[in-house]
Amino acid sequence: MNFALWIPIGAVIIIALFVWSLYNSLVTARVRIREAWSGIDVQLKRRADLIPNLIEAVKGYVKHEKTVLENVTKARTAALNAKSVGQKEQADNMLTGALKTLFAVSENYPKLQASANFKQLQEELSDVEEKIAYSRQFYNSNVMDFNTKIQIFPNNLIAGNFGFKRQEFFEADQSERENVKVKF
Repeated sequence: MNFALWIPIGAVIIIALFVWSLYNSLVTARVRIREAWSGIDVQLKRRADLIPNLIEAVKGYVKHEKTVLENVTKARTAALNAKSVGQKEQADNMLTGALKTLFAVSENYPKLQASANFKQLQEELSDVEEKIAYSRQFYNSNVMDFNTKIQIFPNNLIAGNFGFKRQEFFEADQSERENVKVKF
């Protein structure tokens, strides 16, 4: 065979291997994002499952705080019904705010604070919140890697043709970004 014929054949093989390798790495990155999202979803569900127990523990003590309990219940329902990353993010922020209000109100009830059941639920929620934070960080790290991969040259030429699109970050609510004001 002619040497001049091998050069184009070799170039086509190299390009095909590059596209194949890149496509597989993008699929792998997308699967990692889905797996990381699943981790967030599991922890959000776990927290939502703790809330009815928390409300029952609080109900007997905070009879005059009906709106606080209703807000927690509404936020939980919204969190369970959210589907997209943006909806989950918004519902998570709403639920976090409602829980903060509930715990702030609970400080006015010493008997509630002394309740072993309430303390245990607080500890479990604290544990879940830490796991949610870790899961969010893991998810966002995977999204950053994926988004970077599909934007750099020459990956961007191939990624666009195969339908790979930027993924949303799971971001903190604006209120969580504000400076904490400490007053003595």
